[in-house]
Amino acid sequence: MKNKIVTFFLFLIMLVLIAGLLFVGWAIYNDMFVGDVVQTLHTDENMVAIDQGEHTTKVQKKSIIDTITDIFTTEEEVIQDYSAEGSVGKYFYEQLSNTQKVIYNGLQESKNKLITGTYKIEFGNKFSNVLSQENGSKILGDDYQTAIEAFTHDNADLFFVDISKMYLNMETRKKGFKTTYNVYIAPDEGKNYFAKGFSSEYDVKIAMQKIEKERDYIKSKLTGNTYKDVKKIHDYLIDNVEYDEKSESIGTYTIYGALVDKKCVCEGYTRAFKYIADFVGIKCVIMQGTGTNAQGKTEKHAWNAVRVGGSWYLIDITWDDPIIVGRGVILQSTHYKYFLKGSNTFNKDHILEKQFTDGGKEFSYPTISVADY
Repeated sequence: MKNKIVTFFLFLIMLVLIAGLLFVGWAIYNDMFVGDVVQTLHTDENMVAIDQGEHTTKVQKKSIIDTITDIFTTEEEVIQDYSAEGSVGKYFYEQLSNTQKVIYNGLQESKNKLITGTYKIEFGNKFSNVLSQENGSKILGDDYQTAIEAFTHDNADLFFVDISKMYLNMETRKKGFKTTYNVYIAPDEGKNYFAKGFSSEYDVKIAMQKIEKERDYIKSKLTGNTYKDVKKIHDYLIDNVEYDEKSESIGTYTIYGALVDKKCVCEGYTRAFKYIADFVGIKCVIMQGTGTNAQGKTEKHAWNAVRVGGSWYLIDITWDDPIIVGRGVILQSTHYKYFLKGSNTFNKDHILEKQFTDGGKEFSYPTISVADY
């Protein structure tokens, strides 16, 4: 009887050992042969197109840069309209979800390092709760697109970055029963995310020096009176910038085109205005939609909203700087046709669009004064 009991316990011990060896072997196999799954979200097309490879999923959406590239073809001191000098108005940031804010903050905190053109923004395992959900990669991809849209609208000085070349990468690694994720933003391997006309950090730094010199000159002419300063920035851009009819200038959609080349399209005007306003602390937002000109032609367009006297008003610097045909003369009043206007005046030929990209998030804008300033 005693021998049978001993035999039984030895049998149980052997079963436990065999089960343990099988588990260890399975774990080692899983670790060795279940590799990293890399998912790269591209944002350079106007649709979601999933390419199912062995380990890679590419989700392509339209970039905010591509979208905005399509966008073409009374004097009293009001201290409350100023904020801290050098602050960036994060108007669209406040409308993001927690996950979208994490992505936006990662971009914002790495902003000075983006001048390398290859800097990798690391998020590690921060989005494990999102990626572990069903369709988690698509959810995170949509959050990335929304965060990028808010970031590029809040930050008018990203003249050297082509957002369509920045990809959200998701690596999935399984060890036994545990799944971990590594998320980061980077360009394609061996490439960079510089905008056209820039190929190195040196190029960007030289451009920054030129832009900041012009910015500081404009600031030196300002008074601290909101209305007067908004007018001075508006007038400077009209007097010094030429509309780029052929959209050929380097940085024609950016502050580089407006402040260095002195030639740009509507986005260049609006970004330059916001850039200066942000720098001196005047509250300002980039608006976009469509505009119908005097010839009845409707096109994609961009303009600004600015806070003066405790209320928000609209400015279209592009249309206040019309192209002279032949030897025509522009009346002084024409330069202020779209200066600090209320919605009653502006909405006659400007239609606001709340989505920056097709199928994207609907953002809200400031409540505009009904009457002109």
